[in-house]
Amino acid sequence: MKIENSIIKHYLKNVRFITGTAYAGKSTMVAMLAEKYGLIPCGENYHMQFCNDIIEPTLQPNMCYFQTMKDWSEFLNRTPEEYDRWIIEGAKEASEFEIAELIRISHDRLVIVDTNIPLPLLQEITEYHQVAVMLSPQSMSVEKFFDRKDPDKQFLFREIQKCNDPKKTMENFRACIAKVNSKEHYDEYAKSGFFTVVREDTEADTKDAVLALLAKHFGLSIEDTAQ
Repeated sequence: MKIENSIIKHYLKNVRFITGTAYAGKSTMVAMLAEKYGLIPCGENYHMQFCNDIIEPTLQPNMCYFQTMKDWSEFLNRTPEEYDRWIIEGAKEASEFEIAELIRISHDRLVIVDTNIPLPLLQEITEYHQVAVMLSPQSMSVEKFFDRKDPDKQFLFREIQKCNDPKKTMENFRACIAKVNSKEHYDEYAKSGFFTVVREDTEADTKDAVLALLAKHFGLSIEDTAQ
């Protein structure tokens, strides 16, 4: 079965997408926009909560990697090229689940989502006002990765310490993060043609200013969206 992208675009008209590089503020903006404008929030990797019972290694090998890997040391010590390929292919596989869920929940409410849907597909299934790209420098993505307190990243930090050579594993994993957030990928986002916000300063609090920019771009108003 194949559903034309024009049909998918119609059914996703109530969805607003935020994509981009790590440490750019995507999760923060999803939460703030949802709270202020009464949107349904879909945070980072939100789709994993409902697709784990559906995915199959033969159909979604990259999404099933955590089921088939030997251990966490294998995950953390893959080459940057292997890690990058896994991220790219996993996002493609996850897109079908994301789109199905977003259609399901957005029929009568606006939704804001931190998405991994690949740029070429987003260009086919959305309008300009529905997508915002948020970017941060590669150095910020790598250096600040483990500064976050969310459980997934702290879990990975602890697993690195358990490896035979924690220092070597940490260096390798940082190289993986650098590859995923490389200039090549940065430029893909920057040149996508979508509305773009660049985060260059981690010290200054720019959340309210960015919130206003995104709200204007997405065409949000409290009167129209709050329930």
